[in-house]
Amino acid sequence: MTDSKPHFYLPTLHDSENGWGPANVIPAQFRDIPYAPYSKGDKLGRVADWTNPDGQKQDNRENTGRQGRAGFNRFNRDQHQSYGASFASAFAYTHTEDESSFSVVDNRSATVKKMAQKAAGGNAGAGGARARPQNKQQQQQQQQQGYRTVNSRPTGGKQQMQQGRKRYGYRDYDKPQRVRNASVNIGADWNLLDEIEFSRLSKLTFGIPEAEDIASYGSINYYNKAFDRVNTRNEKPLQHIDRVKYDTTTSEDPVIQQFITEDKATVYATDAVLSLLMCATRTVYPWDIVVKKENGKVILDKRPGGVFDFVTVNENTMDPPAENDKDTLNSWSALCNEATYINQNFARQVLESASAATKFDKPNPFASADTSSKLASCGYRYRQFNLASAREENAEPINMIVRTEVDAAVKMGNKDTLVTIRALNEFDPNAQGAGGALSWKKSLDSQRGAVVATEMRNNAAKLARWAVQALLAGAEQLKLGYVARATPKDNSRHVVLGTQAYKPRDFAAQMNLSLNNGWGIVKAVVDMCLQLSDGRYVMMKDPNRPILRIYAVPGEDDLDNEDYEQDDNATENDQAEN
Repeated sequence: MTDSKPHFYLPTLHDSENGWGPANVIPAQFRDIPYAPYSKGDKLGRVADWTNPDGQKQDNRENTGRQGRAGFNRFNRDQHQSYGASFASAFAYTHTEDESSFSVVDNRSATVKKMAQKAAGGNAGAGGARARPQNKQQQQQQQQQGYRTVNSRPTGGKQQMQQGRKRYGYRDYDKPQRVRNASVNIGADWNLLDEIEFSRLSKLTFGIPEAEDIASYGSINYYNKAFDRVNTRNEKPLQHIDRVKYDTTTSEDPVIQQFITEDKATVYATDAVLSLLMCATRTVYPWDIVVKKENGKVILDKRPGGVFDFVTVNENTMDPPAENDKDTLNSWSALCNEATYINQNFARQVLESASAATKFDKPNPFASADTSSKLASCGYRYRQFNLASAREENAEPINMIVRTEVDAAVKMGNKDTLVTIRALNEFDPNAQGAGGALSWKKSLDSQRGAVVATEMRNNAAKLARWAVQALLAGAEQLKLGYVARATPKDNSRHVVLGTQAYKPRDFAAQMNLSLNNGWGIVKAVVDMCLQLSDGRYVMMKDPNRPILRIYAVPGEDDLDNEDYEQDDNATENDQAEN
């Protein structure tokens, strides 16, 4: 007689005495299954987790938009730590049937299809009398379903509208980073003295020193107020005016050389060099300043043909102009030459052609017999600033003489006020590097505030330097001109669309420019230079990072002629010819 009761037999347990992992004796039914490794960093709860963690991680990465980045972050940290992160995919089913040949012919819903069939049947049975009401009803139903009819083809209206709309800022982090070259070649024997992050420079502060006029040279003409009435409906073509304006380096200025001989001050600079230093934290493009220390005197100089001789365009936009294509009209180098040409000729065209309105104490110190009749309207004011800290008792003055420039004069009652003249230029609103700017010919008169705000955003460094230069020179007005191309594809013809006058201090405040921070940067740099030994040094902005570096340069290196071969005495118009 057999026993009908069921029996339960315990399975044989194979214990691994050597540690964690498969036992030495593996059952026959598990011998061909691959072993999935694991990481010591895995959480304990995941030992028995039979869900698909890979799919969950992938969904998280897709929702956060970080699936394309390989760097370590809080979304993919488990993926980098887990050696056997893909263990679930080893046993997952993979569908290998090719379905790429299938496509959806009609994406309308079944309701819309039935309505279309009924409408077609009704039109056939009732003739043309009921065709118009049925088609109108069908269109209304399709519109309620979110569709519209274009050329007898139903198209998703919402989807089509989204496709035509540009998504600004989408996946900007995946764009390749631009690698710029330094403004000067760093020699192998240069000695790196210090590195200063822009974040540290932006925290410096110093009281705005009072300016003292030392000497003035040159002469200026009156501003032609007829250009204040220029607008987009009454534009004026930009003219080429052959004039000479000198922009000599600090160390080769004959007036400053005389001041150095007479021991007038401790530090010497020009408004172009000083304004760049004060607005350094806003810059993006690389630049450099040459520091010369001689007999305890500090000279902040520039290299001829460097960044100081050209005007930048849209330096601060998120997607600046292309820098590696020199053949296009809208490349970085072509736009710099175009902007320099526009600034030179606009500043001369808006002046009255009569004889000089205001003559300073002494004639132009750079003029010669050959160029005296072709001098541009320019006044050189040499002004002194004391950089000694007021909180230091019995502190010796640290005098700095700066050569500043003014371009014209404006009659205000019985008094002549000094003016600096600059020009903003528009190249092509639809080209790369335009920075989302509005078309000036359509928007300058009606949306002047929006145009100015866009320029302040795209050219924050350039406009800040212009405001600082006007303040250093003691100018009462900063006159800005708006110059655009006659046609977007031609960079040889331009038109003046309007002008606007600002008070330099109000303009700086409108740009959120801290003058105390600018003078704090100058104070820190001067104190650092005074502690250096006699020699030559280079302060340069890192081409790809917001860092200021200071190098000691051996005496045999020729910085002036390293990358450029041109006359450093005068800046002629033909240098900026298109």
